[in-house]
Amino acid sequence: MKFFYLVWRNLTRKKLRTALTLLSILVAFLLYGFLGAIRLAFTAGVNMAGADRLIVRHKVSIIQMLPVTYKERIERLPGVVAAAHQTWFGGIYQDPKNFFASMPVVPDDFLAMYPELVLPEAQKQAWNASRTGAVVGRTTAIRFGWKAGDRVALQSPIWPRGSRNDTWEFNIVGIYDGAKKNTDTSQFLFRYDYFDEGRPWAKGEVGWYTVRVRDPAQAAAVAQAIDAEFANSAYETKAEPEGVFMQGFAQQIGDIGTIMIAILSAVFFTILLVAGNTMAQSVRERTEELGVLKAMGFSNELVLAVVLGESFLIAALGGLTGLGLAWLIISRGSPVPGMLPIFYLPTGDLVIGIVLVAALGFVAGILPALQAGRLRIAEALRRQT
Repeated sequence: MKFFYLVWRNLTRKKLRTALTLLSILVAFLLYGFLGAIRLAFTAGVNMAGADRLIVRHKVSIIQMLPVTYKERIERLPGVVAAAHQTWFGGIYQDPKNFFASMPVVPDDFLAMYPELVLPEAQKQAWNASRTGAVVGRTTAIRFGWKAGDRVALQSPIWPRGSRNDTWEFNIVGIYDGAKKNTDTSQFLFRYDYFDEGRPWAKGEVGWYTVRVRDPAQAAAVAQAIDAEFANSAYETKAEPEGVFMQGFAQQIGDIGTIMIAILSAVFFTILLVAGNTMAQSVRERTEELGVLKAMGFSNELVLAVVLGESFLIAALGGLTGLGLAWLIISRGSPVPGMLPIFYLPTGDLVIGIVLVAALGFVAGILPALQAGRLRIAEALRRQT
């Protein structure tokens, strides 16, 4: 801190150049923050997947239905603890852009299968008591200003209600929260019996099953047993770990991790060249001044530290500001709640970002600093700026 003023004055010597370099670094780390949040949004389901849960779907495609009677047959298999079914509803509230995950379920079965969804006991009882009752995640409730006791109407392009394509009306009886930060709290859940009674076709069928196994180490064997149980039937199945199932959805748009690394590598390489050029040019312009400092008693190590301090300072100002802006904007919520319900900057990515700031400052400044440290006094004073 003793030489902070000297470092600061050197940076403000060329204000426009310093400002442009700061802006470049800021944008790079702002992009880093958003990419981290987007990566989390697409992989949160994989991270939250239970090691003891399997997904059982139709062998051909998930859009093919399965009989509701499969539940009892699955639960009789060795190693299976419980099974719960879900069906994609595709609900829309008022406007086509207001879509979110909505599914008919059996309340007790579903909540027992997903303990990470926290719903007060009184609201559980209200859900079981109301045929048209529904519970909604905190994220979606805040998005639309819903509260317990509200009556809402949804439309579904997949499942019209009756032959007249009427809207589906629900009474919101509860709002659930997540036991962990990356729990999906955007879903709208309602009762399967109300749904099955109102739809005009595919009665007695469901979209897929979630199965809890007794021993996660035996998950693969249980999955094979389930598929064998329904082999050669009209509704053959494909059972797989929940994490694999979620990963398949995420990879439909590509390998998010690889895409992120490719983009960030290109961005940070460019910024490294920009920052390194700024520091090298700054040292060249101050050759005589550095010679004067050494003549006044500054050691080679001290000159090196001053120049390297400039690099660290410009990286810190730009990088930490960029990370701070990214965190501030991302904390306001997802820009597209229907597609990216889980959207925040993970603490781990924030820590890595801070490390990258320090690394950028060191790599961009070390060569000019070494050059300044090795500079000879007589040679420096002979040069023209």
